[in-house]
Amino acid sequence: MRGRHGLAGVVAGFGALALVVGLSACGETKTTDTAKPGALEGKGPITLATGKDTSGYLQGALDKWNSSHPNEQVRLIELPESADQQRQQMIQNAQTKSDAYTVLNTDVVWTAEFAANGWIEQLPEDQFALDKMLKGAVETTKYFNKLYAAPYLTDAGMLYYRKDLLDAAGITAPPKTWDELKSACQKVAPQAGGAGCYGGQFEKYEGLTCNFSEAVASAGANVVDDQGKPALSDAKAKQGLDFLVKSFQDGTIPKEGITYKEEEGRRAFQEGKLIFHRQWPYQYAKANATDGSSKVAGKFAVAPLPGLTGPGKATLGGHNLAISKFGKNKGTALEFIKFLTSEAEEKVHLQKTSEAPVYAALYDDPELVKQFPYLPVLKDAVGSAVPRPRIVKYNDATTAIQDEAYAALTGTKSSEQALKDLQTKLTSIVGNK
Repeated sequence: MRGRHGLAGVVAGFGALALVVGLSACGETKTTDTAKPGALEGKGPITLATGKDTSGYLQGALDKWNSSHPNEQVRLIELPESADQQRQQMIQNAQTKSDAYTVLNTDVVWTAEFAANGWIEQLPEDQFALDKMLKGAVETTKYFNKLYAAPYLTDAGMLYYRKDLLDAAGITAPPKTWDELKSACQKVAPQAGGAGCYGGQFEKYEGLTCNFSEAVASAGANVVDDQGKPALSDAKAKQGLDFLVKSFQDGTIPKEGITYKEEEGRRAFQEGKLIFHRQWPYQYAKANATDGSSKVAGKFAVAPLPGLTGPGKATLGGHNLAISKFGKNKGTALEFIKFLTSEAEEKVHLQKTSEAPVYAALYDDPELVKQFPYLPVLKDAVGSAVPRPRIVKYNDATTAIQDEAYAALTGTKSSEQALKDLQTKLTSIVGNK
């Protein structure tokens, strides 16, 4: 999830269903289990609806396709940078049965909602190399074990840190725990030029759901358990939220951190205003740019997120590509998705943007690892990443999480009260059939 990348986005209610995505529904899937994809037919011009392409990659990929498909041109439709607004516009398009959007670049947590509402087409599994892709990424594309989107990009949060400053302070390894992170900041402070200690995504939007879920998981708890039941009464959940709350209180997270989304935090890190930054892979290429846009190029490294007693757990993010039920020329749409999600094109995408591919082999490619030393860290992070709460009524759930977490971070509520209220809200959401 990103606000820009996946992470992010919110998913609306699913009618009477209130189950964990991916779990079997008792007696409700007999017709779905035998369903086969409908014919994806028609060749001709299509559109790709996506969030604002801050990477600058997509139009070049479209140009490559368009040059060899003169009668099947793809036009890029850029939606707002905010994932919440992207989702809203995609839903409005579907509810009016408009053919304006053909291919949808969707957040990984939207699959179930879009499929359940009949807004996207089921895809033929045998036309995608799913066995070569990361398991976690593939799981985000299915609804009741049927493929409704193609894995496109995956994502997991990582810890960006100023290696030059840690080296100067005699710190030889990045922090593995939250206490070590705070201790490192105290040692680094004299050489940090007033830089803040830690940043993430703490504005009230989907990024906060990711950061909150990560903190809870990194303390050894879960927002919901394996059965989809809220689990925030666990004392460890409070320890996770307390890390964020107390970090604001003691200045570990600078006051302006409450306004950070992905881009605000990225700019702060690149301007040398943060020692540590929780961020997605896309920041790597931008922060290492040598065109003068980054003050920290060559001065930082990447490590796993820290946790309460050891390495933490990242939130799983990413994007998938789906075909609108109401789009035209779905045959072209399928072929275009296969092109954009091919291993060869995903390698190019990685090289140009540092965004995370879904093919496992690319993480072990010596050429790529040399160019992007963080790839082994990212592969491990993605492999152990925790999905955002897989509640079918996800829109209601993420709104509740954002409201309560933000209240705790801003001091409107105590951590204990915020978690108690969130437990009540999520219990109602999950049980409201």
